[in-house]
Amino acid sequence: MDLVAMKQKDLDTLSDERLGWACTEPTFQLIRGKSPSIKSEVISKLTDGQRALCMFRVMYDHSCNSEGEYYAWISYLQDLPGYWTGVMGGIRFFGDEEMFFLLQETKSFLEERNDRLGKEWGDAAITDLDHDPELFSEMSGLFERFQNIAADSHRLIGEYIRSHPGEFVEIEGSS
Repeated sequence: MDLVAMKQKDLDTLSDERLGWACTEPTFQLIRGKSPSIKSEVISKLTDGQRALCMFRVMYDHSCNSEGEYYAWISYLQDLPGYWTGVMGGIRFFGDEEMFFLLQETKSFLEERNDRLGKEWGDAAITDLDHDPELFSEMSGLFERFQNIAADSHRLIGEYIRSHPGEFVEIEGSS
């Protein structure tokens, strides 16, 4: 996969979250709205670091706005072959143990709930939280922790990108 063209100043000064976004946006432009086979082909051509970042952003960008999105997206990822493994592998790649354990805890809670209620992963909907006070309460606590941990996740990823720029960026003006 091509590296992202970037000025050294931007690599040095972008916020960690913005840097991660800048390094994945060209890939997302290639796969947004495409078939699973095209997504798999594009992702398979990424470096290990790009793939880890891409999978983190797939999870984070869809989960970060509300308890309902966090709940529905974590459930949805379970239903997509290879995606949960990819997300968890990406988080491990960056050494983000705190996020790894939070996502495992979230998955375990939802698995137990699904088993108890006879539900499948694909049954999850954002609106489930409106009708289930226990689910809303649990997801609110997990989502609050997710938001707090995410800042550290972005920091770890930003540090990795800045320490291994050749995996992500081509500095404009150098060849």
